[in-house]
Amino acid sequence: MRRTSILLAFGVLAVAAAACAPANDTSTASPAASATCTKGQLPLTTPGKLTIGTDKPAFEPWFKNDDPSNGQGFESAVAYAVAQKLGFTKDEVTWTVVPFDSSYAPGPKKFDFDVNQISISPERQKAVDFSQGYYTVKQSVVALEGSKYAGATTLAELKDAKIGVQAGTTSLQAVQRVIQPASDPSVYNQQIDAISALKNKQIDAIVVDLPTGFYVTAAQVDNSKIVGQFAATGGTPEEFGLLAQKGSGLTSCLDKAVGDLKSSGELATIETQWLTGSAGAPELK
Repeated sequence: MRRTSILLAFGVLAVAAAACAPANDTSTASPAASATCTKGQLPLTTPGKLTIGTDKPAFEPWFKNDDPSNGQGFESAVAYAVAQKLGFTKDEVTWTVVPFDSSYAPGPKKFDFDVNQISISPERQKAVDFSQGYYTVKQSVVALEGSKYAGATTLAELKDAKIGVQAGTTSLQAVQRVIQPASDPSVYNQQIDAISALKNKQIDAIVVDLPTGFYVTAAQVDNSKIVGQFAATGGTPEEFGLLAQKGSGLTSCLDKAVGDLKSSGELATIETQWLTGSAGAPELK
């Protein structure tokens, strides 16, 4: 799916502790790591400024009005919440355009961290650092406006729907394990084939991950809507992480900031605001 620098000597023991902690470890940061997260000690691209990267255009609902700096949209809100945890005010944050594919390419970075629906993966972790996940990808049900299942509010209401899904995806597993429709889903080799079947009303709905669902309804299928979203069960969940240069001295601080936002409930509140309510993707239970 979609959508990092030099280790500064803040103290040999502190650096060693930060370097040894996995980038996506969800445990509480060590006291040594916390000690190096004082704003004045952070290894920044530009002194006194927190530089955040993302692609352009910046799509909704991750950002609003193609403007990451307005604090609106899920990832913009997350970025500013992390910045605040690191001690930065909004006017101390600057944004830079980073094409998606180049964000996780090996080599020096012109940002402190990048936020752009970038999935944490072992392959990418060879070239860049990640914080622990700030978003666990959910599945979405997409149907045509006004169709039989467009108004469904529960998973049970989808039992009799003819559902299309791409072969070999987590979406297929989610349909089989969570929705458990009365008839086997229609499985397509390519996602575009499932989309075409929906357009031609050969199926009632498609199931795709939520980021894809937003794209399908915005750009691929006219008069379509996200019926709702639901969490997949089983297997290793796909997560988005904040991306930093490989070996960045900032990684452990990003990890701690995300962990603090999780434990305080603020991250869940941001997700509800921008990916459920205003985004028109209610939870299906």
